[in-house]
Amino acid sequence: MKLMDKYNDSLRKVISHRFYATLLGKDKAGKTVLTWRGWRWMAIIALHLLFFLSFHIDIQILEGTLSASRILGFHLIDPFATLQVVLAERVLPTNMLIGTATIVIFYLLIGGRTYCAWVCPYGLLSEIGECINKQLVAKGILKERRFDHRVRYVFWALFALFALLSGYLVFETLNPVGIMSRMIVYGWSLAAVWVVAVLLMEIFYSRRAWCTYICPIGTTYGSLGWGSALRMKWDNDKCTHCTACMRVCPEPHVLDFAKKEHDAARKEKGIVTEHVISGDCTLCGRCIDVCGDDAISYEFRLKDFL
Repeated sequence: MKLMDKYNDSLRKVISHRFYATLLGKDKAGKTVLTWRGWRWMAIIALHLLFFLSFHIDIQILEGTLSASRILGFHLIDPFATLQVVLAERVLPTNMLIGTATIVIFYLLIGGRTYCAWVCPYGLLSEIGECINKQLVAKGILKERRFDHRVRYVFWALFALFALLSGYLVFETLNPVGIMSRMIVYGWSLAAVWVVAVLLMEIFYSRRAWCTYICPIGTTYGSLGWGSALRMKWDNDKCTHCTACMRVCPEPHVLDFAKKEHDAARKEKGIVTEHVISGDCTLCGRCIDVCGDDAISYEFRLKDFL
């Protein structure tokens, strides 16, 4: 099996067309290593294994589901779930306030939409669906469909309005993330049919449609990402503008600043390095996985104060 090798132009491309080969890659010395995608998959699987084991053998480490949980007894509540409860029931219990505040502080430090890349179980399915869609598009079987990513704010407002007017958490009945999280912990549910339907939409209509255009959870975490201490750092001196990073990025608009057309302005201002400041960045590391110039890296901007 050919592994992804970002220092080999032909093998680097497997991240788009051979999903199974992208969990492992080659470093400069030719040693086989886990890619950032591989680390993310391990993190997501380990997290949900803790949910599963905490319920089934009562180890009480991480109890509940992604919507509401406890880690070693401390409450953790999804911010959008809290918003829905407040709008629907006009109450905000103290435990819910504390749990939401804990989550908000955590994601302000590590990047809001890291939730989408490093925590969300549906994200694994979506990445597989993305790979299949790209293959079908490349073969001319399907047409590529992309839309304005800002439509996500419309869906965010609609789901919030549904909770306010109905007094019911409407989104939770349609949320594939919550459905998968509950199935992992509590067992099979007929709601899995809806998860499959969403995945098929992403494969045969528009890749990553749910994550990019609809999911209000990602939109909420994205609002936290604008203030994140953890960022992707880009080095202009190393970059050869091959655009590999933009081709694999699930939110390619976040890398628009790195386009070659901006080089003259950067040179005039003496800018050598820049950070991805958009809250839409999921910090998934796929750009690092394919950057043969090693021009992109993670940087925790508070490290000098610690």
